[in-house]
Order: sequence, then C-alpha cells, then structure tokens
Amino acid sequence: MSNPKISNHFKSRNPSAIRLAQIEFTKREDKNDVIAINTAIGNVSLPMHPAMQERLNLSSSNSPFNNGIVKYTATVGVEETNQAFLNIIAASEFNIDGLYSQITDGSSSAMMLVLLGTSGLMEEKEKPFLLIDPAYTNYKSMAERLRTPIISITRKLQEDGEFELPSIDEIKQIIEEKHPSAMLIIPYDNPTGQFMNQESINNLAKLCVENDMWLVSDEAYREMYYGDEKMSSVWGITEEEVPGIGGRRICLDSSSKVWSACGLRIGTLITDNKEFHEKSVNEFTANLCAPALAQYVFGSLAHIKKEDLKSWFKKQRDYYYPILKNLSDGFKKELPNVIISNPESSIYSVVDVRNIVKPNFDALSFVMYCAKEGKVEIEGKLTTLLVSPMAGFYNTQEGREQGKTQMRIACVESPENMRKIPELFAKLLKEYEAKRG
Repeated sequence: MSNPKISNHFKSRNPSAIRLAQIEFTKREDKNDVIAINTAIGNVSLPMHPAMQERLNLSSSNSPFNNGIVKYTATVGVEETNQAFLNIIAASEFNIDGLYSQITDGSSSAMMLVLLGTSGLMEEKEKPFLLIDPAYTNYKSMAERLRTPIISITRKLQEDGEFELPSIDEIKQIIEEKHPSAMLIIPYDNPTGQFMNQESINNLAKLCVENDMWLVSDEAYREMYYGDEKMSSVWGITEEEVPGIGGRRICLDSSSKVWSACGLRIGTLITDNKEFHEKSVNEFTANLCAPALAQYVFGSLAHIKKEDLKSWFKKQRDYYYPILKNLSDGFKKELPNVIISNPESSIYSVVDVRNIVKPNFDALSFVMYCAKEGKVEIEGKLTTLLVSPMAGFYNTQEGREQGKTQMRIACVESPENMRKIPELFAKLLKEYEAKRG
C-alpha cells in the first residue's frame, strides 16, 4: 500500500540556514565525544532581566496563574505587555504618542502579518516587498511560505569590513522599476552587524513617502550599538524632516535579544497607522493569541523606570561589544587576509574567506563538513564549530554568489568559548581545504 503524498511545498522545504548545522550535528555518531560551539543561531544564553525572572514563580501570590488556570488573552495581547514594549521605546527617548502595539508569538510571526498587510499574496498580483540583502533569512522563508512576492537590492561586503549600502539612486531605480509596497530596514543589523544611522533611515523614509510605500523596521536589537553615533529608529523620524512619514511606519520588536528571552517567543508589531493595526489584529485572531504565560513574564518591564532600563541597555552593550571586538581581532590574527564585518551593532559578525580559499569554495559545504565530521583539538578537547552559511540570507543570484564565501557567527556562547573561535575556525578551514584537494 502506498503512502499518502505530501505537498510540493513541503517537498521543497529545507531547514533554515540558522538551524541547519545544529540539525546535522545531532545526527553524528560521535556527537557525545565532540564539543560543538554553536554560533549558528542567535540563541542568547544570558539571564533575563531580574523583573522577568521574578515572574517565573507562577505559584506566587502575586501571579494571576497561581490557581493553575491559564486562559487565552485578547488577540491584541495583554495591555501590560503592550505597555512594556512601549515603555522600552520611551526609555530610548522616542515619542510613543499615537503608536498602536500588538503582541505576537515572536517577531517572525509579526513579519508574517507585515507581509500579508503590505504586499498580500502573489495570486492577488499585489506589489512586491523590498528587502536590502543580506536580510534575516527567516523573513525570506516567511515570504516563500505565504507566496508573497519579494525583491531585493544587494549590499556588498568590502575589504575593510563594511557592507556598502546601495546608493539612493540605485534604490530609486529598483523602486521605479518594481513598484514595491514596502521596504524593510534592520538598523541594528542581523546578519551583518552593520549600524544604520538616523540620517540613512530618514533618506530611505523620504523614498517611501515619495513612492507611497510602507517603511518597516526590525528593531529587535535596538540599543545594541557600539559606535559614537546616536541611536536610530523608525520612531526617530520627524514630520519636519520627512513630511508625510506619519501613518506609514511599522516596527517589529522582540523579547529575544536585548532581554535574553529567546524561548519566551514574544514579539510585537507596532505601527502609527490605526487601520493597519486593527486589520492586523483581525488577521491574528486565527492564532487566537500569543502565549499568556510569556506575556505575563515580559509584562513586568512595563513597570521598570527609564533610568533602570537605560542601565540594562548599557549592561548589554558592555557585555557584547568586547566579545565582538575580540572575535574580529582574533580572526585578523589567525587569518590575516580574511574579511570580517566591523562590530557596529547587534550580536553578529560575517566572515568572508574569499581571499584565502581555493576556487569553488562553498560555505554551505564547509558548514556541513564542520557539522557532520569536522573536529580539531582545542585546549586538549575535540571540538567543532557550528555557523550559518550566508547564501541563505540573500535573495538575488548576485547575492547568493557573494554568500558562497561568507558565514555568519552569532556571539551567543560564553566569552571563554567565543575566544576559541578564531583558532577553531582557522584549523577547521585548513583541514577542510586539505580534504578538498
């Protein structure tokens, strides 16, 4: 008897670039004998904010769940949880008047709502959604799942570690040719670690106003910036600087990164457009609501004073910047001709080996080698490294070709393990290249 057939969509699906190495490593026969330093996914390993930790005691007399009853919340989310996200924006010195917040189960879920609300479905012949590549790979996957049309314009990684943003004229040209409905920016960038200042955001906002587009900003890493420039945000755009920007801004945020709570799976979709907010909540009613327990934990931040939130932001920056800087310096020491992105923001670095490998190098093959069989001795222990191949972060063929020599490293392991990575990477690469012949 034959088995029932799965859909063509399922048949075509492969694991996300950020999960691929971890999945393959778990299949290894020797996995119990090899240490895997996992920097393929941004699974932050720091403790949550103390106020959030306190709420993990659900049996406390202060907990609404101490009777063991866990009901659905409103689809829009608990008021306290929405206020927590708005309180965080206000602590970053941005105006929250006229903003509408909706709680989602992670910012990836919020992105699905954004795609549906701005570009719709391919079958409806709606306008495409514009990405600036490389862009967070899961957002591309969401678009593919929904059959939402996407287009991209590609940044190039320069020899000095800077990802060069296409000129305004280049971006204008693709907008005039393809007529996108929305543009996504990631000011504190995943995957590149690049920082987009307020002037650059304002210039892109002007394009959105001129072409009647939505401006969508992923700000899950807001406050994680390491240079001398001021913090930037879609909420930092004023009507005086960009007339007409009001009512076309959408922002994604998350509990995962700044708040070290990846497993809560709580995000938000915030907009200054009332109709978009209402319709987005309508769409999300099919999901019923975001997790009630997680909303309660994150809602604690609604009551934290601005000064205390600022202290938390500084603590996060003081932790991550030395790790990123040491990683960059370590790579340049171990592999002098390697290219590594400059540590400007977020928790990621992109390593490009195009100057030090033999022709036809494929980062995906190297990643699979490290996950499936690669192992070298580091401090007397057999160790391998899990990273993400960058080709999966590009939508254009030009970008995917560039991505063949690039890998993303997430600075989520302990500082001790992160210090091992340049030597570990160099040894694994040398071993892999020798096997390639």
